[in-house]
Amino acid sequence: MTIGLLEMDVLTPGARSLKDKRRIIKSLKQLLHNRFNCSVAETGDKDLWGRAQLAVCVVSDDARHANEQLNEIVRFSADKAGAELIDYRIEML
Repeated sequence: MTIGLLEMDVLTPGARSLKDKRRIIKSLKQLLHNRFNCSVAETGDKDLWGRAQLAVCVVSDDARHANEQLNEIVRFSADKAGAELIDYRIEML
């Protein structure tokens, strides 16, 4: 069994308040969960308007499949309106 962990640093340039940021991040989290059946949590920069850190976790019996899925999540996240992906890290546990 392999656990794949993706940590993403995201900018929310259109957010003018924490409420705006949370709306953008909540939408992105829901899209990722629905499309990829993964767990998503906001793990850092919770009090900053323009940034967020997200952790995405997938479980698979094949490390290559988990890595491919996390890379697809990165590509999908980079194209979402309201949020800009600035950095990411993938780790297999």
